Amino acid sequence: MSTDVEPYAAAARDAAARGLAVSFVARTPGERPAPVEGVELVKTIVVQTKRGFVLVLTPVDAQFSWAKLRAHLGVNKLSLPDADGALAATGYVRGTITPLGAAGSWPVVLDARLAGRRIAIGSGSAEYGALVAADELVDAYSAAVVDLAAE
Repeated sequence: MSTDVEPYAAAARDAAARGLAVSFVARTPGERPAPVEGVELVKTIVVQTKRGFVLVLTPVDAQFSWAKLRAHLGVNKLSLPDADGALAATGYVRGTITPLGAAGSWPVVLDARLAGRRIAIGSGSAEYGALVAADELVDAYSAAVVDLAAE
């Protein structure tokens, strides 16, 4: 059991260790985060390959191209783990998943539509979101920026 004071403490520690500036903002669990002007809401999708997992960050309301993601990863098949698999891979339950403080050192892929934007991602807690500059997150995680726009 965690003894962290803040529910997003693991995410905050990881961000600090990487030199990544993050603001944590309260949100109502179970509800869609309120829009913040100039901030793109982002979902983190856990994708499984034969080699492990990949964390894909894409606009929350956008569809992305599985074919483009497969081509980038050099694989023919991708799958989505079930809720228990996603929890085991990241240490976070669905709806809170984030690269920040995630278990494992999984590769991160950022949808190119998010480059240069300020984004809101999960914090590991249903009670908070994390605001971060997408380009700084890319640098901190050596993330790949890939055109994933659906055609």
